[in-house]
This record gives sequence, structure tokens and C-alpha cells, in this order.
Amino acid sequence: MGVRESCFPKSELDWTNQMCCLDFCRVSACSFTGGFSALSHCVLTSGVSSMCLRACFSVWFTVLLFILRQRSQLGMKKPFAEVIKANIGDAHAMGQQPITFFRQVLALCSYPELLSDSTFPEDAKSRACRILQSCGGNSMGSYSASQGIDSVRQDVARYIERRDGGVACDPDNIYLTTGASDGIVTMLKLLVCGEGTTRTGVMIPIPQYPLYSAALAELGAVQINYFLNEEKCWSLDITELQRAVNEARQYCNPRALCIINPGNPTGQVQSRQCIEDVIRFAAKERLFLMADEVYQDNVYAEGCQFHSFKKVLFEMGPEYAETVELASFHSTSKCYMGECGFRGGYMEIINMDDEVKDQLTKLLSVRLCPPVPGQALMDLVVNPPQPGEPSYGSFIKERTATLSALAEKAKLTEQVLNTVQGISCNPVQGAMYSFPRITIPEKAVKEATEMGQQPDMFYCMKMLEETGICLVPGSGFGQKDGTYHFRMTILPPTDKLKILLNKVKEFHQRFTQQYS
Repeated sequence: MGVRESCFPKSELDWTNQMCCLDFCRVSACSFTGGFSALSHCVLTSGVSSMCLRACFSVWFTVLLFILRQRSQLGMKKPFAEVIKANIGDAHAMGQQPITFFRQVLALCSYPELLSDSTFPEDAKSRACRILQSCGGNSMGSYSASQGIDSVRQDVARYIERRDGGVACDPDNIYLTTGASDGIVTMLKLLVCGEGTTRTGVMIPIPQYPLYSAALAELGAVQINYFLNEEKCWSLDITELQRAVNEARQYCNPRALCIINPGNPTGQVQSRQCIEDVIRFAAKERLFLMADEVYQDNVYAEGCQFHSFKKVLFEMGPEYAETVELASFHSTSKCYMGECGFRGGYMEIINMDDEVKDQLTKLLSVRLCPPVPGQALMDLVVNPPQPGEPSYGSFIKERTATLSALAEKAKLTEQVLNTVQGISCNPVQGAMYSFPRITIPEKAVKEATEMGQQPDMFYCMKMLEETGICLVPGSGFGQKDGTYHFRMTILPPTDKLKILLNKVKEFHQRFTQQYS
């Protein structure tokens, strides 16, 4: 049997075992410890890192399973015309259009001969020339400094100062990254140390973005869960933070607190008062703050506003502004840009000791540099066309249209899901997802348990098989015991989103009736 053929399960039991596993290593590599004869010559056959095996990224998992199942059942007719992938925040794959100015400049940077083409606006040409002049050999194909291109870091610093109402930003505190994920994982690497009860613990929200749990598992760190309050629109409660850190100190050394604002998968936007309370808590407990702010432009709900942790920290005065250690993260992948594939991002660090910064720079230098096209795109995001420039009007029109459409779809999703008995959806205040609670009949829970699956995984797989709609079960993000959820993006075009929501509604009604 060839390696490729051996990847396909031969029975429903095999599928059940793989579905409940939520472990990429075992699914994609057919379990290194399984002893397939075709892999007997491989060094890794005898075992891979247990940390690798514990790491999983549930957002992608259902799609992988579906593709494998489809391939193993070629020729079988499905009861749907297309697969609607609402499982991941990949905006362009869902039909969102790129910003014209960004693509024009990137095209010019990639192929400078186009600079003589009169179809490109002059501001795009001048921006491209500035970026190329900052690249070695005037080419985006060259390496940059490990920390990123100097001129881009300067532009990021100026952007942060404008965003935060004049709070100073030192370009030396800016690190360009391969998406926000690279910065987050790098900071976790820097923080994790110790053994036994001194092992680093990191506080993460539940529900959480699976990057955090996967990275902590890979690094062998201790995951400290704190639960968001679903009954209060997924708000963050300081008493819950205190409970979590007090319990954790008995078995690890809590060193960091991660906040995702606006929230993924929960879509909440933290109030300024909440952010102040979190900063005070971090100061009291001597915790390093990690603020994941990649959805900072995605705020839709009336009365909600994005407040950066950096701005609030400095407005709280020297007691906090000069002592609390903070790393904040942004990306080109979300907001109105949706440019996931370019892998552009940055992090800003505050109050980090100079010797530790040296270690951070050393750690970043191992991966040489972030992708230069991603750095160029990040530069355009933080320094877009300005009033009076040729591209300003079209840029504002496209940006506004994208964010307005997302706001409309956020409201539509909440409204439709809340008409379904057995589904309860909090307002999607920001980000790109809804995370509704679903009621699963006891009969279905029992059947899922007998199959070795989480009930919401069972629910989502049934929906995928019957409707072609791909969602992510809430168990992949974490949830309180006895509750079930799924995450779906609001990214599909409005007409397709309406179809999706109607199919979810009809499926839930059928599912409930079938298992009641």
C-alpha cells in the first residue's frame, strides 16, 4: 500500500476515530506511531514530539476531513450543489474584493517595468518607488532586516500615533511579522520557561482562537483558561481572571495574559473600562499582556468602539504606562483588507527590558525576515492614500463598502439565527464571526458519545454531509461544559450568506426533530 493510499480510512469507525481526534499530525501523516509498513524507512516512524501531537488547529480540521471523505467516496452523489466554507476567516476566498490601490502598488513593486505604464495612478507609482528604494537592490526579492524594513516600521509607528491620539511610538519597538500569528508565537517562545510548578502558564480566553492552545501545546507551556461571560455578550470579568490565576499558581507560574479584542470566535468588543480593569489586574499579578488586535477596524455594533490597549495604558498614567509590559499585534489578513495570503503583520512591544529585546531580535533572526511583499502591504495599510491624492476617492469608497457590507452581514446573521428555536446568537459586535449556542437533543449527544465524538462535532459533520455547509464546532475553541456552539464566518457574499443561514435553520430543525 502506498503512503497516499494509506491516508484514507477504510471504515466508518476509522472516520469516527479521526474526527474526534482533532489532531492534524495523526490525520495528515496517518499517525506516525501507527506502524504503516510503507513508512518503515522513515526516522519519524518511531515517534514524533508529543508536543507536536498535542497541537491542533481546529479551524481547518473539518475541511480536511471533508476533502478526505470526498476523495474516498468519488462518484457518490451529494445532496447539495456546492460546499459553502464558512469555517475560516479567509476573506478573499469568500468573495471579498481586494483594495485596488494595494494591488496596484504591489504589482508595481513586483514588476517595476510597469512604472512606465500610464494606466497606473501617480500616487501608486510614487509609493511603489519609495518601497523599492527601501529594499536591497531595489527588489522585493531581497531579504530585509530581521526586524523589518526601517521605512515600514517608521510608517507603522506614525500610524499608531495617529490611531492613539498622539501617544508616542518608537519605531525601534516595532517588529514586522509574518502575519500576527508569527509575532504571537514568537512572544510565547520568549516567555515560556521553567519546569514543574515553575513552568510558564499563559492565560487565554475560552472560547479562544486555536492558535493559542496549539502554540502552548507545542511549546509545552501550561494553558490557563479563563471563561468569557456568554450571558453578558461574551464580556470579560475580572473576578473570573482572578479565579483562574489563583488556581493556576498552585501548579504553574502564570506569566502572561492574552486578550483578543475584538473577539475571535465570539465577536465581542471590549469596553474601555474593561481594558482599564485588565491592565490593573495585569499590573497587580505581574503578568505580561498580549493584546491580539487584528480586528481593530471590524467594529459594527452601535455604541461599541475599538480602544487599543496601548492607548488606554498610557492614558492611565505613569503608574501603569511605565511598568506594565505589553505586546500588541496587528495583521493585513483581517479588517477591510482580508489579504491573508501575503502574511503581513506587526507587533509593538512596550516596557520590555533592553536585554530581553536583544533576545527577541535574536529569536526573530532565526527566520531571517518576514515576507517582504507582506511588509510592503503592511506599509500600505498603515499609510493609505491621503486626501488630494489620485487614489484617495476610490480607496475610501472600497474600504467603506467592505466594512458596511460586513456590518450588514453581522446584523443579518444575528437576526436570522435568533429566529431558530434551539439556537441563540449574541450580537456580532465586531470581528468576522458569530458563535451561537445550539441545543443538541440528548439522543444525539448519546449517539455522538458512543461514536467517540464531541456532540457539536457530530452536529457539524451531519450538517456538512447533508447541506455542504462547513462550520467549526465550538469544542474546537473551548466552551463551558454542557454547552454547545459552532463558529461561522460572516464573510460570504450577502446572497450566499442568506442561503447559508436558511440552510442552517432548516438543518437544525430537521436535526432536532430527528433526535427528539
